[in-house]
Amino acid sequence: MKRFSRRICVGIIWFGFTLYILWLAPLDRPESFTLLRHLLTFQLDQVNSYLVAIFWMMGVWPMIYACLMFADGRMQKLPAFLYFLVSNGIGIVGLAPYLALRKRSQIFIGQVDWFLQLLDSHFMGVFLSLCTIGLLSYALLTGDWPNFIEQWRTIPFIHLITLDFCLMAVLFPLSPLLDDDMARRNLQNAWVFWSIALLPLFGALFYLCLRPPLQVEAREQGETP
Repeated sequence: MKRFSRRICVGIIWFGFTLYILWLAPLDRPESFTLLRHLLTFQLDQVNSYLVAIFWMMGVWPMIYACLMFADGRMQKLPAFLYFLVSNGIGIVGLAPYLALRKRSQIFIGQVDWFLQLLDSHFMGVFLSLCTIGLLSYALLTGDWPNFIEQWRTIPFIHLITLDFCLMAVLFPLSPLLDDDMARRNLQNAWVFWSIALLPLFGALFYLCLRPPLQVEAREQGETP
């Protein structure tokens, strides 16, 4: 699929999901604020464990994207940090515009500071993987799946946050952001991309745990490659 077509797909998903949110209007429902209060104040006995896991993994997903976005953002005019912050509040609605509007860049020019080193480290991938495994284990061991499915059908807040979580997984390989990050690390194997794309969430986590270091172009520093 050509990059332009992929940008259009990202834009269509963003537009369609935004309209869907406006149609369901979860903020008009009092149960949405009740659930949010229980989640933010750790009153976990009041909430199905599957919702707890999805809610907190919606914090893991922006961090996964951040491990690619902040290096990419050095090559963009778009403020990657702003889109990252917004995505922590409103999920894919805040993140998708960056994925759709960014320009393709497969090199990194500049200094890899301590913040980028942290995001680029295998430690970050392992940390996010452990958080994900812990949350999924909590949901599987203590959650009520039939009850969660019923809530997903009847409560817009739960319905939308679950779809948001799934769209985070869909857009990770759909956007050229992943292709460009792989190119900056001299990863040209198609099977690596498809291994990530066909294993939602965990493919992205494995990539962060195993990817080679960022390759830095030195032209702007006047150095020879």
